[in-house]
Amino acid sequence: MSITTEHPSPRVNGDGSESPEELRTRLVSFLDEHVREENLVAHDENETYDVELFRALAKAGFVQLESRIGGAKAKHRSQTIVLEELGARATSMGVSFVVQYMGVELLHSFGTAEQQERFLAPLFAGDAKMSFALSEPAGGTDVARAMTTQAVQHPDGSFLINGAKKWIGGASDADYLIVLARTSEIQRSSIDGITMFIVPRSTPGIETQAIDTMGIRALEQCDIQFTDVQVPAELVLGQVDKGFRHVLGTLNGERLNGAAVALGIARGALDYIVGYVKERHAFGRPIGAFQALQHKLVDSSVKVESARLLLEKAALASDELAGADEALSAMAKLAAADAATTTTDVGMRAMGGWGFLRQLPMQRYFRDARLYTFAPLTDDMIRNYIGEQHLGLPRSY
Repeated sequence: MSITTEHPSPRVNGDGSESPEELRTRLVSFLDEHVREENLVAHDENETYDVELFRALAKAGFVQLESRIGGAKAKHRSQTIVLEELGARATSMGVSFVVQYMGVELLHSFGTAEQQERFLAPLFAGDAKMSFALSEPAGGTDVARAMTTQAVQHPDGSFLINGAKKWIGGASDADYLIVLARTSEIQRSSIDGITMFIVPRSTPGIETQAIDTMGIRALEQCDIQFTDVQVPAELVLGQVDKGFRHVLGTLNGERLNGAAVALGIARGALDYIVGYVKERHAFGRPIGAFQALQHKLVDSSVKVESARLLLEKAALASDELAGADEALSAMAKLAAADAATTTTDVGMRAMGGWGFLRQLPMQRYFRDARLYTFAPLTDDMIRNYIGEQHLGLPRSY
């Protein structure tokens, strides 16, 4: 990995304090200029990442937002605006940005000054891309207890990592990975004894293999094998044995960001299908005049607007209140996932055979939306959490 510590400041308006409306307007204008449907189709078909779009977005300040090294963090409201617009226009890039924002949060919160200059500054500038390596073949929601990837510390303070990760987005072409590995045996709690490491992708002993997926095909999902991967002590991120607890502190933001991409998918699909049914004729009139179809589209619209209001409320609470309302964020994620799957299903049914055409975006929205029924947590686990935290019901898991 060739990363230097000197980078130009990303372009932002004024002092970086643009309003949400200004941010959205600037981003929409940027996407109008840089995103073309034929490129989206090509990257989806070929399962390739749009590196040029990522770099352009980062250089325009959409990775950094209000975040400053050694200073303020980015606002959740700002991140959700970016992710909603990307979800509606370039969904795989939106999912990639969820990962980048997690890296920004972890490096900003737990990185040393040296780590931030080496890894965070180039991320802001679009000169580097990161990947987050947590999931494992044998682990789902219980990944902490199921984690078999281990990091053994040597007398000189360095660590040797061995193990495997699965479903890691963008790992093959990332400049560095944030890797979680078990450094101590489970004692009282399985979430203790796990450490975070910053691992340059070029480190010997790292092998990646692409996974052929149904959706989000323009962000490669990977298996990773770590074989005697040597990591110096200065690349431990945060405290030894506290890495999983560090990550738990970012989950509220991840839920918000996942909800934002799902909302974007729902909105993009709804906008497309409403335009389609106005133009598509059957029995001598637009199919949008059929009452049954209108009702389905109206129900989808209500779900989209309900999810948007929940997301805005949850993001503002997270930014402005002393403690984030994590149950509210969970509700936003659940509502947005429902809006995305419902709307894309209605869209596919309304288009009939035309929905199967891979050159048209509805089938891509339909495939991509399914990610958020199980990421970052399954809908059922989200419901369990809301039942306990919001309704005060007994814990069900």
